[in-house]
Amino acid sequence: MRVTRRSMVVGGAVLALAAGGVGAATAIGGGDDGEGGATGPAAERAREAALALFPGGHANAVERDSEDGAVWEVELTRADGETVDVRLDRTYGLVVVEGDSEDER
Repeated sequence: MRVTRRSMVVGGAVLALAAGGVGAATAIGGGDDGEGGATGPAAERAREAALALFPGGHANAVERDSEDGAVWEVELTRADGETVDVRLDRTYGLVVVEGDSEDER
């Protein structure tokens, strides 16, 4: 098979577009903003699931998590003012609610 300059340019363009598509999919799918907070549709769904468990609460942060079999951790201030960590599984079901460690100092 003979490789021409044109086929190399076309191949390079295809690779560049594929790499750009992967980056866009990651950004749209939800990622990490570098400061521990997750963003995107999946993170928003985790936020909504946690708030549904604690009506009147306020979600402070959403993070990816791996403790206790969880996938998501939502730091939430309940209506009574107590801050808790709500851990959710991959289907946004409740795993555990724990007192926020920052409040326990």
